[in-house]
Amino acid sequence: MHHKAYCAGLNAFILGVGTKAKTGLAIIMQTLSIIIPMRNEAAEIAATLSALAPLRKSGAQVIVVDGGSTDTSATLAAPLADVVLHSAPGRASQMNCGAAAANGEVLLFLHADTRLPEHADQLILQGLERSNAADWGRFDVQIQGQSRVLKVVAAMINWRSRTFGIATGDQAIFIRRSLFQAIGGFPQQALMEDIEICTRLKKHSPPLCLRQQVQTSGRRWDTRGVWRTIFLMWRLRFLYWIGVPADKIAKAYR
Repeated sequence: MHHKAYCAGLNAFILGVGTKAKTGLAIIMQTLSIIIPMRNEAAEIAATLSALAPLRKSGAQVIVVDGGSTDTSATLAAPLADVVLHSAPGRASQMNCGAAAANGEVLLFLHADTRLPEHADQLILQGLERSNAADWGRFDVQIQGQSRVLKVVAAMINWRSRTFGIATGDQAIFIRRSLFQAIGGFPQQALMEDIEICTRLKKHSPPLCLRQQVQTSGRRWDTRGVWRTIFLMWRLRFLYWIGVPADKIAKAYR
């Protein structure tokens, strides 16, 4: 059943209560929940969700969290997702909102302009099952754009995350629900929430680095220029590393 809902507070979720579907006394637990934050993604969201149809047929739950779109994003998403939620804007808030409504044992956070590889659910669940240590992970990334340099950019992102255990949101981060709850979800900050949560996750377990590739849009790189975007992102990460507050960094990003 497709429907819209509004995200309530996160206190119950952080305490481990969470929102679950019930039939009698039994709790229906789906193995994987895919959470997609979006805002004004009318151009991308239908294609993204349509690509997830095989995973839904296999039992994955798809949750879209709208952060105040002024276009038709929510309307387009409704028939293609299990639930459409509404929350305050900001990826951290939106992803925490979706996680609070999820019933999967593993949470996958997917950007609205990113496509998963085939059988992504099996890759994640079997990978975590086989791993003796990892309780979270990410995919390698391929950036779809006009510049050939994007292949090098993607290779560097993949190398960096495999070497240092820090993933970006474009790499479709997945986390066991129990661990996500234990660390309190995504930090409530305007930017670098993916970097921060990976830093916290690393203290609990190393990441599972899947070599299969997600495909993400290079529109940011095409619009702003590849080299300009590279320098900007490294500058922002450096500022965050030396302790500049995320809210101030977010102003520079915009």
